[in-house]
Amino acid sequence: MKCFTGTFFCADASMSWIAYPEDSQFPIQNLPYGVFHLKSEAVSTARPGVAIGDFVVDLRVLEEAGLFPHLKEHSPVFNKGSLNKFMGLGKAAWQATRETLTVLLGKDTPTLRDNEELKSKAVIKVADVSLLLPAKVGDYTDFYSSKEHAINLGKMFRPNEEALKPNWVWLPVGYHGRASSVVPSGTGIRRPWGQTKPPTAAEPTYKKCGRLDIELEMAFFVGTGNELGSTISIDNAEDHIFGVVLLNDWSARDIQAWEYVPLGPFGGKNFGTTISPWIVTLAALEPFRAQSPKQEPAPLSYLADKATNTAYDIHLEVWMGTAKAEPERILHSNLKYMYWSMKQQLVHHAVTGCNLRPGDLLGSGTISGPEEGQFGSLIEKTWNGKNKFQIGGEERVFLEDGDSIILKGWCQGEGYRVGFGDCAGTILPALEQ
Repeated sequence: MKCFTGTFFCADASMSWIAYPEDSQFPIQNLPYGVFHLKSEAVSTARPGVAIGDFVVDLRVLEEAGLFPHLKEHSPVFNKGSLNKFMGLGKAAWQATRETLTVLLGKDTPTLRDNEELKSKAVIKVADVSLLLPAKVGDYTDFYSSKEHAINLGKMFRPNEEALKPNWVWLPVGYHGRASSVVPSGTGIRRPWGQTKPPTAAEPTYKKCGRLDIELEMAFFVGTGNELGSTISIDNAEDHIFGVVLLNDWSARDIQAWEYVPLGPFGGKNFGTTISPWIVTLAALEPFRAQSPKQEPAPLSYLADKATNTAYDIHLEVWMGTAKAEPERILHSNLKYMYWSMKQQLVHHAVTGCNLRPGDLLGSGTISGPEEGQFGSLIEKTWNGKNKFQIGGEERVFLEDGDSIILKGWCQGEGYRVGFGDCAGTILPALEQ
């Protein structure tokens, strides 16, 4: 097993006294952060935890037991129903906490393993908990950073023009989304109403969305931010990134098509955004760095990155089920194809002096790939509704009421897997008006 300083320990320390199968999404090399409460408790008792195997380790219990001495001056850190305070402490605190947890959960460390009373309070079956949003999302921005996706949509909607707009290769295009409608995995998504106008219609109409879509994305949470009026350097941008989640940017394509000129998406995107419950840290993703895509023309100086391995090899899948049919895989891609990196997205967001804060969420945009079938949305899979597909014998073009979507993602190591947990949602009927 390859070792990475500050990421995880080698040999015996990389194995835990908590048993889990080799294909578990949450081995000791992962240790992602989330927020939970016991199903038998009120939501008001929610606190941060770390996933390992089929268990959640209660960080509040460990902090109260004095097992995080490096956080003492900031204590209490893990007594609230969000990770924002911990996110704001910075990389040194994140790394020290990760190293402490790796030792405590290592098979040869008796501190927690042999203390039955403490272990019974701190180590909880995930089946006994409810998972919430891991952070209070102050602001949410969604980018448009997959070149393959942008080209697909350009060809689809502007067949007689260049697929990419001139600015796309010079900057990470993005828009400000709606933080209030970011929801945790498992939350139902209500079909929206809105204005739509088919190309041949003289006027718009007010109706239920008829072209409801998904977008396969990832997103990162900002850790330490920047002061208003200051910027973030590309050289230390990763120090500001706390970790990564799966994200489904539910999209009402017919509403979006009518409204998006000239200021971009609004009601076609603001009705729901689902994220996976566990935040996987960059430290856990370190072994899975990949070659950055070639960027031509060369980015301007503030976006120019000396590092050439800013991509991550994260396998992504979309599974779809219906009210009658079990979920099956319909799409796949990989984060490594994303043209603009997370670092570049962060730096560009702050280049004007915009202040980013702990818990801000920055989405990647739909992640498509260069190979056949590597699409991140139904509008690509069906080529704007022209090609139907089958789920359990039922025909689909876009999402129908009762359809469910599950995003999955993982990195495959040597004998272990680093996963994110499912990012799932089911379409609920529009409210009658």
